[in-house]
Parts: sequence; structure tokens; C-alpha cells
Amino acid sequence: MAGTFYPADAAILRHTVDELTPPADASADAAPPKALIVPHAGWVYSGAVAGAAYTRLRPHAATIRRVVLLGPVHRVPVRGLALPDADGFATPLGEVRVDAASIRRLAELRQVVVCGDAHALEHSLEVQLPFLQAVLDDFALVPLAVGDTTPDEIAEVLEVLWGGPETLIVISSDLSHYLDYAAAERIDCATVEQILHGELLRSFDQACGALPIDGLLLAARRHGLTPRLLARCNSGDTAGDRRRVVGYAALEFVEPGGSTP
Repeated sequence: MAGTFYPADAAILRHTVDELTPPADASADAAPPKALIVPHAGWVYSGAVAGAAYTRLRPHAATIRRVVLLGPVHRVPVRGLALPDADGFATPLGEVRVDAASIRRLAELRQVVVCGDAHALEHSLEVQLPFLQAVLDDFALVPLAVGDTTPDEIAEVLEVLWGGPETLIVISSDLSHYLDYAAAERIDCATVEQILHGELLRSFDQACGALPIDGLLLAARRHGLTPRLLARCNSGDTAGDRRRVVGYAALEFVEPGGSTP
């Protein structure tokens, strides 16, 4: 997706990420997010909202060593959660290594499969990588393309990989699709309120990543995470036609005892 969803030139790409994720002094003393929900549209549409989430990682770049990244499949149907058949993912900023140890642990779960085709053209995962590469130090990736599964099965995967402060969970999802501006605003506001109250979405009309969001919400309940909205808009606010818009939101989840800015 380099050159379409985000810049293909490495220098321009890094500069773009830096502009979208400025240092935030208020975040320096705050607890690191345990999980993020981040949009995955072309950056001209959703980059600023995604940047609001990734800015929160900058003060914690040296701590986060593993990123568990889940996004819905858009092109290749798959049963369960699909791991790649590759050792790394390449972007113009270099290669992100896949965490082989985590892959071996997930192989024991019946809902986890290996499917390279599910990853080959999947933008929901790829567009997050340059952000992670630019704001974190050295980290390994556990990329999961989410297909036909259940929130409980996703929560089980997250539990296996939960770890400590070295592990970040990123859920890649947009909100409503192709409604008019006013309808999208109404529905997206309601969807965000559901997430903030820990209520499962259960509908792809609310978010294309409803399944991984719901899996995270189940895990968040068990671990007592506190959600917070970081940013929200739709494509009509950025670069799109207001007659047919796509909604975007960035949220963070912080563990008990962690303070938010």
C-alpha cells in the first residue's frame, strides 16, 4: 500500500509520521497504553486520528518490545485469526520482524491458522506499521488478520499474549462506512460511547473491525482497563465528500493504577 495509503518515499514517510505524532509533554508522566484502537484508511483521510494514538507511545518507546496487531480481513476470507507465513513485514522504513516465539505459542490454539494470502494485500495491518516503526525503538510484531471468529476466541488469543508493559495491543478498525455526514456523526458517537462503556458492538455496520474490538473489550473487562477517546472524525472532515463518509476514532486503554494525561 506504499504510495497509495501512505507515502512510498522513506524520507517523506518519516516526515509525515513526525508531523502526525508530535511530542506530547503531557504524555511523559502518564502510564503507557496497554491497547489502542486506531483507524486504517489512507492517511490523507485518517492519518491525524491515527497519529493521536501513536503520539501516546513516544514517551514509552524504549519499553514496548512487542506489538500484537489485529485487523479485519478485507480481501481474503479466512476462518479464525490468520498468522502470516513470513518472517518479517517490509515498509519503506525497513523491515519489522515477526515474533517467532509468540507465533509458536499461538500455534496451539485451534482458532489460529497460517494464511499468507490473508496478509498479502491487507491494508488494515500494513498502514499501522510505519507509525510503529517511527515512534517505537526495536520491537517485534505479532500480526493477526481477523476473519470468521468470535470475540471470545479473540480474547483467548489476547490472553495468551497479554504480557506486561513490554506488550502493546493495537486493534485496527474504521467506524461506519458510506453514510452521509450527519448520520455518520450520530452513529459513530454512539459507537464510541459503547466502547467507552465496555459494551460489545456486535455489528460490522458500526465498525469493520467490530470483532477484534469486541475481543479487546472482553479482555479489557478481565484486566480492568480504562478506555479513553483520543480523537474522532470522518472523511468529510478531512479529504472526502460529505455525502458518503467513513468514520474514524482513536482510543487508548490503560491498566489499573495508570494515569492518563
